[in-house]
Amino acid sequence: MRSNEREWGARWEHAFEADPAEGKEKYYQTVAFPYPSGAMHVGHGRTYIVPDVVARYQRMRGKQVLFPMAFHVTGTPVIGISKRISNGDKKTIGLYRDLYRVPQDILDRFINPMEIVRYFSEEYRRVMQKCGLSIDWRRRFITVDPQYSKFIEWQYAHLQEEGHVVKGAHPVKYCPQCENPVGDHDLLEGDKAEIIRFTLVVFHLGDARIPCATLRPETVYGVTNLWVNPTVTYVRAMIDGEEWIVSKEAAGKLALQDHEVLTTEEVPGTELIDRAVSHPLCGEIPILPATFVDPDMGTGIVMSVPAHAPFDYIALRDLQQQGKYTAIRPVPLISVDGYGEIPAKDAVERAGIRDQNDPGMEALTQEIYSAEFSRGKVFEKYGGKPVKEARDDVAALMMERYGSIPMYEFDNRQVICRCGSRVFVKILHDQWFLEYSDPCWKEQVKTQLERMTLVPAEVRAEFNRTVDWLKDWACTRRVGLGTKLPWDPTWIIEPLSDSTIYMAYYTIAHHLKAIPPEKLTPEVFEYIFKGEGNPDTIDRETLDRIRSEFLYWYPYDYRFSAKDLISNHLTFQLYHHRAIFPQDLQPKGMVVFGMGLLNGAKMSSSKGNVFLLEDALEEFGADTVRMFLVGSAEPWQDFDWRNELVSSTKKQIERFWNTVAETKQADGASSIDVWLESRLQRRIENTTRALDSFQTRQALQEAFFGVEADLKWYRRRLPGDVSGGAVMQDLCRTWVRLLAPFIPFTCEALWAEIGGKGLVSFAPWPEVDEARVSQEVELAEEFLARTVEDIESIRKLIPIEPKSISLFVAPAWKHEAFRIIAASADKTRVVREIMQNEEMRKRGREATDAAKQITKLVLKLPPDLVKQLQESSLDEQAVLEGARQFLEREFGVPVTVQNAGESTHPKATAALPFKPAIVIE
Repeated sequence: MRSNEREWGARWEHAFEADPAEGKEKYYQTVAFPYPSGAMHVGHGRTYIVPDVVARYQRMRGKQVLFPMAFHVTGTPVIGISKRISNGDKKTIGLYRDLYRVPQDILDRFINPMEIVRYFSEEYRRVMQKCGLSIDWRRRFITVDPQYSKFIEWQYAHLQEEGHVVKGAHPVKYCPQCENPVGDHDLLEGDKAEIIRFTLVVFHLGDARIPCATLRPETVYGVTNLWVNPTVTYVRAMIDGEEWIVSKEAAGKLALQDHEVLTTEEVPGTELIDRAVSHPLCGEIPILPATFVDPDMGTGIVMSVPAHAPFDYIALRDLQQQGKYTAIRPVPLISVDGYGEIPAKDAVERAGIRDQNDPGMEALTQEIYSAEFSRGKVFEKYGGKPVKEARDDVAALMMERYGSIPMYEFDNRQVICRCGSRVFVKILHDQWFLEYSDPCWKEQVKTQLERMTLVPAEVRAEFNRTVDWLKDWACTRRVGLGTKLPWDPTWIIEPLSDSTIYMAYYTIAHHLKAIPPEKLTPEVFEYIFKGEGNPDTIDRETLDRIRSEFLYWYPYDYRFSAKDLISNHLTFQLYHHRAIFPQDLQPKGMVVFGMGLLNGAKMSSSKGNVFLLEDALEEFGADTVRMFLVGSAEPWQDFDWRNELVSSTKKQIERFWNTVAETKQADGASSIDVWLESRLQRRIENTTRALDSFQTRQALQEAFFGVEADLKWYRRRLPGDVSGGAVMQDLCRTWVRLLAPFIPFTCEALWAEIGGKGLVSFAPWPEVDEARVSQEVELAEEFLARTVEDIESIRKLIPIEPKSISLFVAPAWKHEAFRIIAASADKTRVVREIMQNEEMRKRGREATDAAKQITKLVLKLPPDLVKQLQESSLDEQAVLEGARQFLEREFGVPVTVQNAGESTHPKATAALPFKPAIVIE
């Protein structure tokens, strides 16, 4: 098998280079290009092998398929890796030396970030080729190529002209170590963290201010106390010229958020306990102790609203059960259906919460917050508005009159830069932003989403949610690899912002490699992509040829990527397409992948929980890896790599190889051949339908396991002196083609072995031959197979060896009853419908008893089978009589077949349509 991989890998070297073909339907698919900063693991394998299966399938369907690949290297990740290696970071060096197995002489060169890029981009290409990916490698580029940078410059000049790039001050993820804003691709941890805007409610303690961060400013009227952690040392700090008391951590964060901060002295938390503070909207309240308060969250001091916050209610109750602060009572201010006057108390007591350490507290808090926000209403004396309106109103009031200010935090996640340093929220000034908040732009993207095919359909809601909440995006950095902003070259365009329309660049990348970058002016790209202008740096003939290729391939048909990119890249690229290209060049569809698990746990290179793709290829072989990755789950489902399951996949391919190899000389014919031919047409039809819907697992179930199951039954049904008919040769030629997209190395070798012309990668996909479809023959075999199963089940229950088997088939009147029941819309009234039939009325109780049994049978059988039986005139007795020799050979005893209506045997009355009565004696 391994020799097959080397041989066919060499023969495919240039086989999948796709050029425009006049009169031939194109199929252009892309996949998120990788960031080559480490070795590929099996999760990456699934990301690229699934699209390859689709590309190979569409190629066999006769389409001109473009499947390109490039490498994303801009931003700071490789710079961070390089710095850590330069600084002797043992964890990073160990990761690259031990897990990724980078030779020491090469690792020594990783102090230069571009050496990391060069090494791993070549590594990725080599491993991708080893996987058998049918990629057009002529179009390969990296995102720091000068030609690509010219393309990005044109894109951003265009976006600025359209007013989509603006300058301003916004909160962003920021690494103080790198002195740079960071995006998700720049992070080791916290790539899903969102920036949340809190309102600081300012309480007064003498001349000092004590701010509390809250997402629920409307609850200030119900504050009964503040919580301070007595084990924490706080600080007094002059913030914007006023004295505040906050945690040390909060002082540092506020300094990054447009505030002048000067720490003056430390304040032990114990000194604040039992002090009184005040706020105009809730009056004077005490400060109580609470070790659950996190100094690294908000300001490190928390306002307590026990009527509406379960954590506050339970913490206060815990103290009061110790005989402390018994005079404090919750102050309700929000009414919400389904809860009592004090919602937090009601929820806590109903849930049986023991104390503040109860694991159910987090979920209970979310339950109350969601209920109050969605359907809660503040009391009349506090304004009487719905909570969702009161929240903004009260926040505005406190900002205007009571000294409140915003503070930004992450949503309870620690965020770590690839350099190893912690990331904070910083307000950046003079930063360039993509104005994704623009309502007109948002509406354009939503309209485009409605026109697109999204797989699976459920992700549409997630895309729309992302568009709704998406805010302005910091699109530039001061440091990192990448393209400089054309009109402000002190900034570099960040990674998620320079990878939005590269799908268009793929279509012409191989042409641009031969053109000096200085000739690629904005006017050149304007002409290539929009047909506008009159550039003079490149001759018109060349420009027209390049534009023609772009127009042949674009728009892309499908883009494949992981579901965690919906919240950024996959949505960003829709914004940029809408801004730059006309409607007829907008994306057509996207397929969103699930995540990869290794032995049940999420794969993570940084945590070492990965199985390297190359190791998998070496241990199991490329086709085994491919078959497992596309067949263990549908693309949008999470998959779990387990070596023992992969090993069984290898054995399945070996069975396939042996079956095809053994049937080259098959000859002769048998009556069961007609059934096998018909079943094969079903497998072709179902595999094709599944692949058209990107259901690679279902397609493999049909193309491999389905055909294998059919062959097993076929061989079982063959007369004892026949090993297989000539139909097997036709089946094998079809079977090899059905499996070629999944296990191409094996199928290329078998295709040559059985005399197929050319590469199976370009052989025509099997088409259904309706003339070979016989529903009656298939139904007859289904009936026989089910009967055999029933006989086997009964035999297992009989302790002695049987001497004979009698089969009683249902009489005609029961078949008529079956049709009536199957057609009935209300199965609870079928007995009444049955008794409207004259013959059934004559049979009286016999008919009603049979109707009940037939109804159970109809509900148990697959709906498609029930429909076939309704329309069929299957002669069950003839089927069983025709298979009597087979049955006697199977069970080693005489078999008799009778019509139950003509028998006096007491068990004959149990015969039902498609389920004969069985008597074993």
